[in-house]
Amino acid sequence: MSLLSVWSLSKCLQSSSYLYKTVLAFLGSGRLLRLVFPRAWSSVTLRSSNPLPPLVKVSSAFSRDRSFNRRHVVVAGVSIFWASVGTVAVAAASMSASMLSGSNSVRKASLFVKRGMQLLVQGNVEASLTMFENALLSDPRQKPYLWQRGLSLYYANRFAEGAVQFREDVAVNPNDTEESIWCFICEARVQGVENARKQFLEVGQDRRPVMQKAYKLFKDGGLYHEAEGNAEDAKSAILAACRTPYGLRSGDYMASLAKVHCKCRGWEL
Repeated sequence: MSLLSVWSLSKCLQSSSYLYKTVLAFLGSGRLLRLVFPRAWSSVTLRSSNPLPPLVKVSSAFSRDRSFNRRHVVVAGVSIFWASVGTVAVAAASMSASMLSGSNSVRKASLFVKRGMQLLVQGNVEASLTMFENALLSDPRQKPYLWQRGLSLYYANRFAEGAVQFREDVAVNPNDTEESIWCFICEARVQGVENARKQFLEVGQDRRPVMQKAYKLFKDGGLYHEAEGNAEDAKSAILAACRTPYGLRSGDYMASLAKVHCKCRGWEL
């Protein structure tokens, strides 16, 4: 804002003498007025119990002060302008720092999740959980999306916590059948198959045909080997899945999870 702009502002305000002086009195907040208009300020009695007199009295005092001229308006305007610039700069710096802090939190959480997934694929369940918990400490907003944590909770035999995680996942992603299925498996280990099936999480239409079939299988009666405690049949099915070309070469996280399942159960591939 240039001196010319401040001068234009002062000319507009001069259209109303009372408004002109009142605005200056208000924006000055005492300290600026004392510096710019010393004689006018000295004519106004200030007490600690009444730190700022009515604006009308301030305006009246200024009207009797011959030192009150355009030069002072420019000085006052420039002072007010730079004070405003300082305020905006501080606010912008604060906002920028806040955004940067939020960005760093998200980035740190993402790194913890990635490391947690790597550890689970290696079969280190407890260490993976530590990483996922660190992710939540960095950015608690990730909680409803951290399905990987739910899988680690299952293989840590923390079934109730795993069920809570998967239910939160479904709350923000209501069309994903996998979280619904894993929630059922967790709850079946705690409450029994029949009770778990009674509260099976309903989800929307999953666009993946294979997952639609899997959802129907679990919901209507099935993993069902694992969920129903049929260890031998579960072992046979999981080992067969691991030995398929996809299980051997895809590198998919869930294909790797089948191998983790075998390791946790003590089954040799």
